Amino acid sequence: MSQDNRKAISFAYDVTLLFPVLFLVGIGIVMVYSSSSALAMKKYGNDYYFLEKQLYFAMAGIIALVICRYIPFRVYHYLAYVFLSLAIILLIAVQFSGIAYSAGGAQRWLRVMGVSFQPSEFARFAMIIYLAYSLQKKRDNIRVFSIGFMPHVVVLALLAVLILMQPDFGSVAILCALTWIMLFAGGVKFLHLLSGLLVILPAGYYVLFSSAYRIKRLMSYLDPWQYPANEGYQIIHSLMAFGTGGIWGSGIGKGYQKLFYLPEPHTDFIFSVIGEELGLWGVLIILLLYLLLLWRGIIIAKNTEDLFGSLLALGLTIAIGLQVSVNMGVTLGLLPTKGLTLPFLSYGGSSLLVNMACIGILMNVGAIKTK
Repeated sequence: MSQDNRKAISFAYDVTLLFPVLFLVGIGIVMVYSSSSALAMKKYGNDYYFLEKQLYFAMAGIIALVICRYIPFRVYHYLAYVFLSLAIILLIAVQFSGIAYSAGGAQRWLRVMGVSFQPSEFARFAMIIYLAYSLQKKRDNIRVFSIGFMPHVVVLALLAVLILMQPDFGSVAILCALTWIMLFAGGVKFLHLLSGLLVILPAGYYVLFSSAYRIKRLMSYLDPWQYPANEGYQIIHSLMAFGTGGIWGSGIGKGYQKLFYLPEPHTDFIFSVIGEELGLWGVLIILLLYLLLLWRGIIIAKNTEDLFGSLLALGLTIAIGLQVSVNMGVTLGLLPTKGLTLPFLSYGGSSLLVNMACIGILMNVGAIKTK
């Protein structure tokens, strides 16, 4: 193979990653408008308000994907502590700065010059890079408790405490699961991971039952119809949306639950609107697109000989997979309610921008085998 051919291959886009992502983003733009137009008209007097912003987010996300596609993934190896430090600073700023703002009873966002973003999204990304770097660096001593396990748990605990202060229990749960999986894949001794679970589970139990609203959420999850006017309201209307959609759906724009019945129809519960308007066939298409994306990410992680690149690809893929699983589980009543968006589909700039950047990095890692 000539040098020119090798160069052409290395700069090609991974279609098996690009196709499902762009398809999901396209569907997301349509469904954001469908689910938010009535809300936007009532709140802002412009039914295109959320659509216009989502289009800007999508364009910025595509730019981020292209840029990250051409940045050699080894660069992140040298930026691990920079990103981690920045994530900690941003999470602290959420609690102790004048640029933070609240929505829905939680203070999770920063707003600078009219632009809002959620630091917990970046914190998850920074944690993946830090773990990939640290596990690769310590691979020869990874099974030593004080080297392979303890330092990573300390970092996790710091980020978790800062995110819990917002509060955002769902993001902490995903961060803990992601860290455990990456530590396991990186070769940390299973006994150490098990001991960590024995500490995390009681701590999670305490956090869950130390807050009245979390207890109410748990009770409504177990039997939402006992609390139809308050804690069970969201899940009841979400299930009604899926039930109304049936196999073929009511048609795009013809859903009923988004008309001020289902809270956050364009963010946390956009999957419910999809179930109502596109029906079972639409839900299955969404699932297939996510499965294709996750399958390709796992293949890239498996085939990459560079340990840092392999762990990085695995972490990025698992993070997206966990967020998808939790969001869908909540909307289908399989998990307690969490304030998590559905990657590439839900309205929101922080989530879309970070996830699109992650896909660009995955493509760059996947291209290493052609060089």
